[in-house]
Amino acid sequence: MVEKTFTITHEAGLHARPATALVNAVNSFTSDVNLEANGRTVNLKSIMGVMSLGISKGVQVKVSANGSDEEAALEAVERAIKAEELGV
Repeated sequence: MVEKTFTITHEAGLHARPATALVNAVNSFTSDVNLEANGRTVNLKSIMGVMSLGISKGVQVKVSANGSDEEAALEAVERAIKAEELGV
């Protein structure tokens, strides 16, 4: 399992458009990819799950991946976060 923590810096937080970009970034991977924030963990392949977290600016999120392509999945998430200017 691999994991990385990011701080959301976008003024609007993790809203619908970037959330969709994150989900799309990991859907092609076979690994389980989870997003943890505000004491809850959801499947990052589920847009409803991601949106249910209500992640606002300043919140730290942890992304974890577990499976045969876990490293590539985590790299895809990091690229999507940077492309959407969501955080660091």
